[in-house]
Amino acid sequence: MTVFVALLRGVNVGGNNRLPMQEFRDLLTTLGCQDVATYIQSGNAVFRHDGDAADLSISIAAAIERQFGFEPSVLVLAANEYSAVVAANPFAAEVIEEKTLHVWFLSAVPSLPDTARIDAIVGEREQYRLSGTAFYLLAPDGIGRSRLAAEVEKCLGVSGTARNWRSVGKITQLAATLT
Repeated sequence: MTVFVALLRGVNVGGNNRLPMQEFRDLLTTLGCQDVATYIQSGNAVFRHDGDAADLSISIAAAIERQFGFEPSVLVLAANEYSAVVAANPFAAEVIEEKTLHVWFLSAVPSLPDTARIDAIVGEREQYRLSGTAFYLLAPDGIGRSRLAAEVEKCLGVSGTARNWRSVGKITQLAATLT
C-alpha cells in the first residue's frame, strides 16, 4: 500500500465548509483508506491506500460533497512526492519563523506562469521560487500583508493549496509514521 497525503482547500475557514476531522477520518476509512491521521482542522490527512492519487482526489471530493454538502478542492500526493517538495525548499536556511514560509502545492506544473506579474507584485522583503508543482513564498512581513500570496494562482494559471512551513513539517512527521 502507498502512503498518501491529502490536502483539502477551503474547509473550516470562517465557519464555512465545516468538516469535523473525526468525521473526515471516518469518511476516508469508508473509502478504503487505512491508518488515517489528520492534522489540525484545515483538512490535512495522511493514510495508506492501494489506489492512485488522481482517483483518490476525485473520490474524496465527491464523498465530502455527498456527506457534507460542499465539494472542496482535494489534492492527493504520494508521500514520496510530498517529501520531495519538502526537501526542495530553497529557503530552508533562511526560515527564522515557520509561519513566514508558505508552500503552494499545485495541481499541475504551470505551463505559462506570469513571472512578470509576480515580479511586479512581490514585496520588497519577499522571496519566491517556483519548482515543478510547488511554489515557495518567504514572506517575512507576514502572509496576510503579501500581495503576491493573494495572487499566486492567478499568476501561475493553476490551482493549488498553501500550507505554512509549520504545517508542512507536522504533516511530514505524520506521514513518516506510516512509512
